[in-house]
This record gives sequence, C-alpha cells and structure tokens, in this order.
Amino acid sequence: MILARTINALNEARARLGDLGLVPTMGALHQGHLALIAAAKAAGRPVAASIFVNPLQFGPHEDFAAYPRDEAGDLAKLEAAGCDLVWLPETATMYPPDAATTISVAGPALLWEGAARPGHFAGVATVVAKLFGQVRPVAAYFGEKDWQQVQVITRMVEDLRLPVVIAPVPTVREPDGLALSSRNRFLTPAERDAAPALFAALTAAASAIAAGRDVTATLANARDTVTKAGLQPNYLELVQAQTLDPLTSLTRPARLITAARLGRVRLLDNVPV
Repeated sequence: MILARTINALNEARARLGDLGLVPTMGALHQGHLALIAAAKAAGRPVAASIFVNPLQFGPHEDFAAYPRDEAGDLAKLEAAGCDLVWLPETATMYPPDAATTISVAGPALLWEGAARPGHFAGVATVVAKLFGQVRPVAAYFGEKDWQQVQVITRMVEDLRLPVVIAPVPTVREPDGLALSSRNRFLTPAERDAAPALFAALTAAASAIAAGRDVTATLANARDTVTKAGLQPNYLELVQAQTLDPLTSLTRPARLITAARLGRVRLLDNVPV
C-alpha cells in the first residue's frame, strides 16, 4: 500500500497505478468505510482512500477538535482491506493561505443538514472537489448513511460536468440496526442501548407510509416514538430522494431521513420508502 503525503508523491503513485476508485474519508474508520473499499475493489481497478479531517465542514461550535483520529489504526485497516493508495494531505495542501475559491451549493443542500449546519455542505463540496482534482478518480464511493451528502455531491458532479462516477453504497449497520458512524464511540452504554430506536422508528414509518397510511400522522407518531426513547429529533421527514424536497404524500422515489441528538452524539439515518 502506497502512502502519499505530498502532491508530488500522489502524482507518482497515480502514474504507477492508473485509473483509480476513490473512497474519501475523515479517518476513524469502521466497517462502513471498509464496505466502501470492498465496493471499489469489486469494480476491478486499484483503490485509493483519502484521510483528511476537513475543517471547512465543521461549524464554530461543532466537534472538529474532538473528532476521533487514529492514523495508525486506519492505515492498518486499509492495508488489510487491500487498499492500494492512501492520500494523507496536510491542511496547507488542501487550503493554502492564499486560497480564494470555494464551492457554493444549493438545491439538495439547502434543507435538513444544510439548514441545521450552515456552511456544512459548502465545506463538503469544496473538499470533495479538491480531492477529485488531486486524485482524479474514475469513480468515487460514498455511504448512503449520509444520504443528503450523496445527493449534494452527485448534483455538484453533474453541474460541473466532473469526469467521475458517484457510486453510493448501502448503509452498514450493527445487528440491532444502528447505522455505523465514527461518532458512535462517544455513546454511553445507556445511550447505545437507546440508539437503535431511531432505525426502528424509521422502518416502522416507512412500512406504514408504503401501506398507504397518512404521511403527516405517521411522521408525527415516529417523532413521538423517538422522543420517548430518549432521543431529541432535529427532523424526521419524508423527502423526494434526489432533491430532498419535503413530501406530504408518497411520490417515488422517496426517502425517510432523520437526525436526532443522543447525549453528545448527533445520529443521522435514512431508509427508502
């Protein structure tokens, strides 16, 4: 496995490896990330992963400093998974002091996480565009757990005509349904016991809506269920799958999306309807 920490080293590795699949990450890797590596490898081309905790996507009161970092552990997991190249840029490489360009996003970036975390998706789009320009992958792999993020990146790629295929990969879950996340490690034992209620409420609501139940009443019941389980829902909504526009009746393709706070952790999840 090749480690590249400078643009020159990255370019040399690209010249050796040829066409690449890319898995962008912020490190603190878990089985969900490794599923992305496996999906990229299944395409039959060399796989690159990036590790960069992107300051631009964190708000002023968010957990950038506390975000988990474990480079040695991450590299061991990537090597065991058969990753061919790891791109480990410095902050100055990604954001030079004289940098004057960022990506502005609208459309699927405006609501939900976009409203709850102003500037977040501009930071995501900017760093992903930079990674695409640096690594120049043929395809890039993103987990569906961050459904809105996948739609924002897909829209950006389409709008800018970037020569990369966006490949979503299904959410990887614990046996009790909790979606894997690097932040799950911050849950206390009691919070971890409560956390699967979010996925359970989503799946119950998806079944009810698919069966023709009233959407507004079903969503209200799901929010109540989540609250009674000890979580604080930020939103739990039915949306059009690509645009993220809210729906009051079932129009396919549709997605149930949610974010809820549990202790110090903000859990995100979604399911198709």
